[in-house]
Amino acid sequence: MTEYNKWYHPYKPAKEYNKKVAYFSMEFGIDQSLKIYSGGLGFLAGSHMRSAYELKQNMIGIGMLWKYGYYDQAQRKDGALTVRSIEKNYSYLEDSGIQVTIKILDNTNVHVKAYVLKPEIFGTVPMYFLSTDVPENDHLSRTITDRLYDPNELTRISQSIVLGIGGAKVVEELGGADVFHLNEGHGLPAFYYLRDKGYGKENFRFTTHTPEKAGNEERDAKFLNQMGFFGRTLSDDELAEQSVNGGMLSYTVSALRLAKLSNAVSKIHADVSIDMWKDFDGISDIIPITNAQNQKYWQDSALEKAATKNDRKAYLKRKKELKEELFKVVLDQRGKIFDPEVLTIVWARRFAGYKRADLLLRDMERIEKILNNADRPVQIIWAGKPYPKDQPAIEIFNKLFFFSKYRPNVAVLIGYEMELSRLLKEGSDIWLNNPRITREASGTSGMTAAMNGSVNLSTFDGWIPEFAKDGENCFVIPPVPADLPLDDHDQPDSENLYDILENQVIKTYYENPEKWLDIVFQSMNEVVPEFGSNRMAEQYYKELYK
Repeated sequence: MTEYNKWYHPYKPAKEYNKKVAYFSMEFGIDQSLKIYSGGLGFLAGSHMRSAYELKQNMIGIGMLWKYGYYDQAQRKDGALTVRSIEKNYSYLEDSGIQVTIKILDNTNVHVKAYVLKPEIFGTVPMYFLSTDVPENDHLSRTITDRLYDPNELTRISQSIVLGIGGAKVVEELGGADVFHLNEGHGLPAFYYLRDKGYGKENFRFTTHTPEKAGNEERDAKFLNQMGFFGRTLSDDELAEQSVNGGMLSYTVSALRLAKLSNAVSKIHADVSIDMWKDFDGISDIIPITNAQNQKYWQDSALEKAATKNDRKAYLKRKKELKEELFKVVLDQRGKIFDPEVLTIVWARRFAGYKRADLLLRDMERIEKILNNADRPVQIIWAGKPYPKDQPAIEIFNKLFFFSKYRPNVAVLIGYEMELSRLLKEGSDIWLNNPRITREASGTSGMTAAMNGSVNLSTFDGWIPEFAKDGENCFVIPPVPADLPLDDHDQPDSENLYDILENQVIKTYYENPEKWLDIVFQSMNEVVPEFGSNRMAEQYYKELYK
């Protein structure tokens, strides 16, 4: 398969997208079967690769072939969360014929093989996935690409070196690129390696995704130097130039300094990011390019057709079918029979403290009143994966599971991957999103929910301020006073959430079904094309790669 040993596309790139772009990401959510993603960052990157193909862009993807994926979500005997690692194999990935060598720690040669995902498999641009699980490597080197976001620090740094330097060398083998785009800072070593190869700022672009400190990696610069992070050993003076905060290397600060231009992933996130990094000199401009998701992949075609034609009868028929499909999963996992006629609320995304999965449980008297109202019944589903070592998030998952265990209209599902995500969006009536304001950079799950008639009930954060018309295409939890400390947001937000549920959402669904469908159809018709990833992929070429 010699054609994948060089820069290749199955089409002639469109004139406006002719610039050669190599897009680096630690995870890609391409298809349920290709388990190399953990959550939103990967879903976003996967949609980008699909839209780049649909628009005939001259782009390729560079990622990692995780032997055990992220993790398989399971439960202990009592239902508490546990983590399983199961080897994955993909017969449709092919050896590209490219294998490069990088140096990690004490000049150890590590061999990196690139496997290709051809465009015809899932409808993406050509994608190259890197693996160190090859016979030429010793056992330790072979384990570098075992698990996405490995908690071991040495392994995690090595993963960045493989993605960054290994990925850059693979691109060189393919014929080079005009633009090297890092989706988050994980692949930062690429910029350092390529800079020494004669590339400069004009070739580097960077996307920052999170205002959370934990999402912006920072490590001891001297240790990274010993690891081979920079592609060569930097002198003390060179290292000092790269260091911040007393000898630390901030992946985000370095990427912002090395890139000609960077972007945040919503308008509000751009403001937050500019403020976050304003005290560091030499950083690039940060422009907003709001995240989006691929309509062709995520939107049910029958729902789309019904919304376009304003065919309410067809919409209700199809929505009922989709709810029944979701409820088969609820029955299978939890032994509970959910009713497709009942208002169904879903909270589903990565479990993290700031996302507040358990906000609905803050006032037990209020939530019990909502759950036990036989005249206006509701069903609630939670789903999502915490990071395997995020104990507070795991405790929230367990808290919700034990709360739901003996309640017939509440379920906590496991296995939150692309297919379950799709079912939840197609089968829900309300998509609940309640992060603390300014902590959610974008929050794209609500976009694909809206595409499928699931109305957003959200705090005013991420992409929502660019979309929301409260009471017309979604329901908005009003922002708390800006000077209120983050830890004090929970009480007023929960009170507002209960009020909106009782007096707007539930009331409208049962007492004014025509108004409900007005909101559903307006949401569906306004979420695309603005929040479809074809718009986003086009905007990257026009504004970031220019």
